[in-house]
Amino acid sequence: MTTLLDRIGSLVTNDPSYGDGSPLGRLTDAALVVDAGGSVVWAGESRNAPAADAYVDVSGRCVIPGFVDSHAHLVFAGDRSAEFAARMSGQPYEAGGIRTTVRHTRAATDEALEANLVRLLAEMRRQGTTTVEVKSGYGLTARDESRALALAARHCDETTYLGAHIVPAEYEDDPAGYVDLVSGPMLEACRTYARWIDVFCETGAFDRDASRAVLDAGVRSGLGARVHANQLGHGPGVQLACEAGAASADHCTFLDDADVAALAGSQTVATLLPGVEFSTRSPYPDARRLLAAGATVALASDCNPGSCFTSSMPFCIALAVREMGMTPDEALWSATAGGAAALRRTDVGRLTPGARADLVVLDAPSHVHLAYRPGVPLVADVWKSGHRPS
Repeated sequence: MTTLLDRIGSLVTNDPSYGDGSPLGRLTDAALVVDAGGSVVWAGESRNAPAADAYVDVSGRCVIPGFVDSHAHLVFAGDRSAEFAARMSGQPYEAGGIRTTVRHTRAATDEALEANLVRLLAEMRRQGTTTVEVKSGYGLTARDESRALALAARHCDETTYLGAHIVPAEYEDDPAGYVDLVSGPMLEACRTYARWIDVFCETGAFDRDASRAVLDAGVRSGLGARVHANQLGHGPGVQLACEAGAASADHCTFLDDADVAALAGSQTVATLLPGVEFSTRSPYPDARRLLAAGATVALASDCNPGSCFTSSMPFCIALAVREMGMTPDEALWSATAGGAAALRRTDVGRLTPGARADLVVLDAPSHVHLAYRPGVPLVADVWKSGHRPS
């Protein structure tokens, strides 16, 4: 059983060998064929489309790959809107509110945590996100971190162990003891449910040595490395991520020339999270500087209850264009193919034969409208693995 999506006004393949030869591989007057197994089997001009078992008329709309959100914190309980209101009244963001979410999350039932996770994933899907990375980090005990990851693994294929989010209150006087817990018994309880290990390498969280110890333990256990880096100020996070061969250094708000050079000279993706800067009134990362140096850039939502409670990748694209010096083409690529690179995936973030048929139909003639019409719900249809969600 194959399905032909025809009369696509603008098709973004993210393969430069297609269409206009740009990084977006854009085709006009295009068509796409997907099979019952959930893969793309053909892409090209509509006039050359092969026959298929079923037919869908896209009516001139734009089709893009599904968004790949490579940084999200979705297993949590509680509300921090009061913290947001305080920031908007002038109080600075210092990451201390994480402990508030930890208290609520520890007290929540599995059923409540899973219901909130499913709700947020559905919210993301409606806005065009088809691949999501979900982190733990709001339990900070072996039991609570492992149950968070077990819940996430039921619904996502990208899960990240973030026991090293902050040092919880009960270890405030023994941070080294907490690093031992994160690198030992907690890791053992969590690694079955995770693909990645992450660490918040930042003043007020974990220093370079502690962060390196956590990453090394995770890598020895078979997990890939990711790093929360340089969010609150200049620090060692980006350099550590590149040295450790991490797939991604996330935030990258405060960078010096050596950080930019390290990212450009490595396979580590700079994942930028503009919703955080919007929600904390912090400086935006300089995406133009990273791109000019040759670094690979991804965009992600960082959906979480504290520093950035948005699940909208279109909103992040609009912010990246308006505030971070990205073109509409660069922002879309970073929110799709860039996110796939940050997860070291080749099956998502593109629409060419062999890719998973995750796609978004926009109620617009071009992807440029994602930034041109900020805040407008342009996602008309979402396909996941070749099927519309029920």
